[in-house]
Amino acid sequence: MNTKIVMTSSVILLVGIGILLSFLPNEVIEYLNIESNTITILFLNLLSALYLGFGLLNWMAKGTLIGGIYNKPIAIGNLMHFGVGAIALVKVVLNIQTHLEIIISLTVVYVIFAILFAYVFLTNPTKREK
Repeated sequence: MNTKIVMTSSVILLVGIGILLSFLPNEVIEYLNIESNTITILFLNLLSALYLGFGLLNWMAKGTLIGGIYNKPIAIGNLMHFGVGAIALVKVVLNIQTHLEIIISLTVVYVIFAILFAYVFLTNPTKREK
């Protein structure tokens, strides 16, 4: 499997969410009908930092060999993020009434990335001939 495609697509998702939360926290809070206060904005800014940092980590590692024993921390970090995130989102989908289209879309994306990174983590990479 070409991990460069998986890593690049995860970068697009993570950095996209990070930029959204960084530059539009008040709009996100208003859209989700959450009480806006200093702590809520702080948590969204910290979450943004996490998404941007993880996205940049994936961007810098996209050209390297990932899987098996190669870059195992990057593979397991992504698997943990997307796997735990997918489980949390599935639990929320079963109980949520509002913004269902956003949560379901995010759940599908997280499940797909969890499966892809599980595959990357559990298989040995092969170097492609140029």
